[in-house]
Amino acid sequence: MLKQVQHDSLIEQRSYFRRSELKKIIEKLRILLEMIKFPHTIFALPFAFMGAILAEKRIPSWNKILWITVAMVGVRSAAMSFNRLADWRFDALNPRTKDRALPKGLLTPLQVIVFIIIASTIFIYAASRLNPLAFKLSPLALLIIFFYSYTKRFTHFSHFFLGLSLSLAPIGAWIGIKGVIELPALLLGGAVVFWLIGFDILYALQDIDFDKKIGLRSIPAKLGIKKSLFISRISHFITVVLLLSLYPLLKLGYIYLIGLVAVTGLFIKEHSLVKETDLSKLDMAFFNMNGYISVAIFVFTLFDILIPLP
Repeated sequence: MLKQVQHDSLIEQRSYFRRSELKKIIEKLRILLEMIKFPHTIFALPFAFMGAILAEKRIPSWNKILWITVAMVGVRSAAMSFNRLADWRFDALNPRTKDRALPKGLLTPLQVIVFIIIASTIFIYAASRLNPLAFKLSPLALLIIFFYSYTKRFTHFSHFFLGLSLSLAPIGAWIGIKGVIELPALLLGGAVVFWLIGFDILYALQDIDFDKKIGLRSIPAKLGIKKSLFISRISHFITVVLLLSLYPLLKLGYIYLIGLVAVTGLFIKEHSLVKETDLSKLDMAFFNMNGYISVAIFVFTLFDILIPLP
């Protein structure tokens, strides 16, 4: 009887230990996903899907959509985690970022490294399920994306490298569908580059004083607020021009043009919220408007493909 009680007690202890460890793992995963702003994957996914449907000129197969989505989630998770790891010592000194998970000790660097390896592996595997070229280029994509995290240390044009990183979403999706790199994919990727440059400059305005003090480089830190706002606006103008170039090249319809007008309006609204003497609405301009822009251009492109008008 005593042995049975001891045996049951041991089983209960082991069960409690497993539940406790599972809770810890789930909590760490929650902190990781919060650290990388997982819901902001919405910024990149619409452009990836846009690249896919423009390459196919119809909705791709669900198998393709699945692996493009998995690849995007994997690569963005790896990129954001790597960026947090590379910058955590700077984040600890910045009042705006000092409460992030790594500076606060909620995660260890080793835990983040493990997550980066897992996310990168998921990305490479997903790319392998699309086609051979996507698989061969996946390590290069990771290299470009990881390299961005160090660019603020030596160049004021780090915004370009971030744009280049995100431009891999539509270009990669195009490759995932067609297995080749073509001009429309590069134009769409270029539009994403300048879209990113424009709003990353706005985002960097929040840290202009800190960047100057600590020695990190950015266009706002180099040129000041007024000139940075001008460059941001020019970048978004170039974005619209590049998106417009796809209209004749891919023989798109009026719905796409209507979407482009809507996106132009959103850009104008975004820049109206941020003024040289008033940066108080910067968060709204960055998060809300840029989310709307990426979703809007994708939705209008999708309907243009689904409902061809004469």
